[in-house]
Amino acid sequence: MGQDWTPWFAIPYLKNPSLDPQFRLYFSKEWYEALHLSVRNFLSEIFNGTHILQNRFFSEKSTVNRLKKDIKQLNLKLSQLQALLEEKEAQLSRSRSHGASVMEVSMGQTMSSTHSATGTSTSGMHGEDILLSRDSQEICAPSTQHLGEMELGQDCDVAGPAKSSPELTLSKSDHNSSSSLNLDVGDGGTADAFQMFQDGLYIENGREMQGEEEFPEVNIDFQETFLGHTSPISRCRFSASGNNIASASVDGTVRIWTYDSSTLASRNATIYCGAEIMSLDWECKSDCLLLIGTADGGIKAWNVDAKRVVCDVSTAETFPSVLDLKCSPVEPIFVSTAASGGYGSSYIDKLGFASLTVWNMKTWKAMTVLPLGKDPPAITSLCFNHNGKILAASATDGMIHMFDMSAGLQITGWPAHDSAVSSILFGPDETSIFSFGSDGKIFEWSLQNQGQVLWSRNCSRFCNPESLKYCRHEMALDANGRRLLVTSGSVRAPIYQVQGHRNGLRTLAHTAAITTVDWHPTLPIFLTGSADHSVRVTSIL
Repeated sequence: MGQDWTPWFAIPYLKNPSLDPQFRLYFSKEWYEALHLSVRNFLSEIFNGTHILQNRFFSEKSTVNRLKKDIKQLNLKLSQLQALLEEKEAQLSRSRSHGASVMEVSMGQTMSSTHSATGTSTSGMHGEDILLSRDSQEICAPSTQHLGEMELGQDCDVAGPAKSSPELTLSKSDHNSSSSLNLDVGDGGTADAFQMFQDGLYIENGREMQGEEEFPEVNIDFQETFLGHTSPISRCRFSASGNNIASASVDGTVRIWTYDSSTLASRNATIYCGAEIMSLDWECKSDCLLLIGTADGGIKAWNVDAKRVVCDVSTAETFPSVLDLKCSPVEPIFVSTAASGGYGSSYIDKLGFASLTVWNMKTWKAMTVLPLGKDPPAITSLCFNHNGKILAASATDGMIHMFDMSAGLQITGWPAHDSAVSSILFGPDETSIFSFGSDGKIFEWSLQNQGQVLWSRNCSRFCNPESLKYCRHEMALDANGRRLLVTSGSVRAPIYQVQGHRNGLRTLAHTAAITTVDWHPTLPIFLTGSADHSVRVTSIL
């Protein structure tokens, strides 16, 4: 302490400090006024500085909001430009296909008429005729990228008899679709027939429907893009409340995040699992627990409040791939479906046999194994009904199985598809069940009249084999059960209107295949995860 302050300790012992020569100055009116002015100037500077900081804060906040709005507008403009580019490319492809198709039919009719008039047979053709036949076969080999397969019947057989009204069969789908369009093409009818086909019309369930290529684009309220992953997205799921999102990528990373700025970000986390993530599911009663299944047989439970793994168990060594996990909506249990390794080039062929296990979420131990028979095909998807008493399971042999969870036994089952079933969902009133096959066919099955199809769609054009490179296809129903969103090998995914609605919608474009989808539990908001490493949250009007 400085020497100047030492005399001040004597003030309490002085009778009249204002008369003391050392302290007289500090009791004068002039000193008081100077002190008052100094304090007022000091406080003025403080308040002025606070006002400047406040103005700067609001200015920065306004700038950030403006930049966010600009980013949204640019993203929307980018999506519009991508849609315009796709439309122009589709128009160009249709024009090329139309020209080639008209030439094919014209050439086929001309050649049939010529050879019928001259009575020329295949065995008696000269060198020029053989050359003409070879050229006509090359012309008649269609470019089927957008139109599918075209069977011209006898029109491309130069040795066959001429027909006055040949039948042209056009198969719209490119994966053995059962939906086809048969057109009788007579003189001058070729162009009209092809134009009707190109306009996106096809026959399905006995009535004319609008093709998915013509579906209008969704009208969005807002869209947010999450770019926290560095590899293709394998799964993404809303939590039970919809406030949090879990997304996984094939590099074994799970990210927990939120799209709503008003929601606390304290639960945001990154979880490294060390193997490809094949399944995700949130606890149904709260947003507290996230279950994670991996390709090496691992099952982890992540507590989002404690931000740590509270369970880390493994399936049997013979069943390393955890294809799906589902929590019971009522009891503290979950079911896992795991598959052994198989042989083959496709995703389905590599799954092998199945194992279906019920786990206790309090002890984190296996309770029972549900019976599937000897060497059962892999179970690809699971779904509980509202009270958790019934479990539906779909298999790679096209079967749907129904289990009574209280008895632990299978109660029924039926063949639903000619190919593997990729995804399964109960309908909104649980009187029906949806199944999505790897061939792109979607069926809604009645649970009151087993085997009866209530509604169906064929989206095989979106299910090319390349889209199965990262994961199996899946679907998601909105909260009202009226809109069905499915994954896509294209940059857009279709949203089908279920029951009684003719047209559907298309999502905004990603830059690669859409590998996973989900709907918000209560709002018209959906998730799309893509092979371009991004996850998008889209709110529609």
